[in-house]
Amino acid sequence: MDESQQKLLMRLPKMDALLASKEAALLLDTYSRTLVKRAVQEEIETLRANIFHPTADTLEPIVHWDSIRARLESYLAPSLRRVINGTGIILHTNLGRAPLANSALQAIHDTASGYSNLELNLESGKRGSRYDHVESILKELTGAEAALVVNNNAAAVMLAVNTLAKDGEVVTSRGELIEIGGSFRIPEVVERSEADLVEVGTTNKTRVGDFRNALSDKTRMLLKVHPSNFKVVGFTEEASREELVALAKEKNILMVEDLGSGSLIDLSNYGLPGEPTVSQVIKSGVDIVTFSGDKLLGGPQAGLILGRADLLDTMKRNPLLRALRMDKLTLAALESTLRLYLNEDTLTQTVPILFMLSTDIEDIQRLAEQLVSELKSLSGITATIVEDNAYSGGGALPDETLPSCAVALHSENFSPDALAEALRTGDPAVVGRISDGSFLLNARTLFQQDLPLIVERLRQLHP
Repeated sequence: MDESQQKLLMRLPKMDALLASKEAALLLDTYSRTLVKRAVQEEIETLRANIFHPTADTLEPIVHWDSIRARLESYLAPSLRRVINGTGIILHTNLGRAPLANSALQAIHDTASGYSNLELNLESGKRGSRYDHVESILKELTGAEAALVVNNNAAAVMLAVNTLAKDGEVVTSRGELIEIGGSFRIPEVVERSEADLVEVGTTNKTRVGDFRNALSDKTRMLLKVHPSNFKVVGFTEEASREELVALAKEKNILMVEDLGSGSLIDLSNYGLPGEPTVSQVIKSGVDIVTFSGDKLLGGPQAGLILGRADLLDTMKRNPLLRALRMDKLTLAALESTLRLYLNEDTLTQTVPILFMLSTDIEDIQRLAEQLVSELKSLSGITATIVEDNAYSGGGALPDETLPSCAVALHSENFSPDALAEALRTGDPAVVGRISDGSFLLNARTLFQQDLPLIVERLRQLHP
């Protein structure tokens, strides 16, 4: 440390003096003394660090009260907050996947604002089960004998394997050993479920004979896994669901299928690629099927387990279920979402995911045109419409592109990267992508109510 740095350190303001200042008094009218002291201490540490910075070692240490106020605001600002999705990825895992239906939001509010009959049977006045709130409707929608819900689909698979195949063998195809988001892999799920995984076939070809040859006295389950976020094409072959069901019945072992995204309706009715519905899988004779609640279903994060009543009853007695169980708010949102499926004719109006997946390109174009029109009043920003593609995302329909368009933004004040950062770090955050030197907002994943917020954010950046 040289002499000039020592002199600057001696001139650093003292905490007591700063807290006694009129500037601090103004902050103490709004914030607690503990928070103000924390923010002031961080400001002092910043000034101390600047003294030793090669380009700032001659600067007089001056307290910036605007910086202190900004710190205080950041302390109280929520970390988890709303984001406007202009990426064109409908089920964006990093952005929370499925936006909830209005009825689901209302159900969360009603359940959270007071007490609820979460585990109380109102008719008998006795203790009830939280799972009863959704089991009957799931049975009605799918034809399953019984149903159970946990906090996500990985948990659903884990509970099924741990309950039904613990200390035994689970046979599955090498071509279906998928990695779920966050590097969570099917082999690891099975291992943590205390079962041995037996891999059969190859990446691109697995026949029912491969399963048959792998059976042993320890085999408890055949596991079929929907590839979800990838697709193998070309020289391929897979053991069909029907073949595996027949083999399982012949050998008196269980057939379990992880449907991944899962869908309660035939997506081909909406111009999308046909995926096996949950009811179709149940009718095929599969003993247990699992799938997610926050993907094609369009509900909250959840793992749904459907199938034979005797097997579900055994799962309900597994102590692991308590660690995996769903909370009351998620349960309220899931029940409300499921009830929307009782009226399939209105699903594209009531379930946001299905609305975005099925919206005509003409309607998307009109939304983009409206945004461009509203941005014309801003100086320093140019908006044009370009052709673009959108994607289902979230491990659903991996090879399907949806026709869309995007609003391309060019700013006089910001480079594309700088504009993306400025919009992403504001409130509300606006997330898009950069392509061909433009910042793009894909209109398929924008809602009507997003437009004035986007315009206001850009107005703040281009006063």
